Amino acid sequence: MSDDGFVTLRPAREDDLPLLERFLLDPEAASGFQWFGWRDLGRFRRRFAENGLLGPDGGQLVVDAGPASDGPYGFVSWHRLTAGPMAYHWGMGIALAPEARGRGIGTRAQLLLVRYLFAHTPVRRVQAETDLENIAEQRALEKAGFTREGVLRGNVFRDGRWRDGVVYGVLRDDPLPG
Repeated sequence: MSDDGFVTLRPAREDDLPLLERFLLDPEAASGFQWFGWRDLGRFRRRFAENGLLGPDGGQLVVDAGPASDGPYGFVSWHRLTAGPMAYHWGMGIALAPEARGRGIGTRAQLLLVRYLFAHTPVRRVQAETDLENIAEQRALEKAGFTREGVLRGNVFRDGRWRDGVVYGVLRDDPLPG
């Protein structure tokens, strides 16, 4: 985080693509909780060329702290989750470079994304899921105003076995931290 604690979200630029690709190429950057093996290495560049990583069904914003910072730090993302024939909500996630973790950057970025989604889309709910063993992310979500709603047994296959996840949610009328 910058010296003043300022974190911002911004649309991706072409020079951000190597940072985003780092999460696909480097297991250490992705973390043990987000490394699912080698995947489509061109997906960020294709989506950037198509829509700048911002579309009607989701998007990605870069987590930064301005030109005087040691960022950019990673990205937040969201995608549409259908909740019924006439309703949807957003699922969201975050990927931060190892050097940015444990500094409060993720908590602030996730809170900023929730505020952004509630301000610019009509959804009533934003949800996030994380590995049951990812205690740091669970704390970050709770600090960002999310409520733990339940355990999803056998939810994700990673590193040779099925793992449990935890689902968190925040509603439009829930109080958010300052």
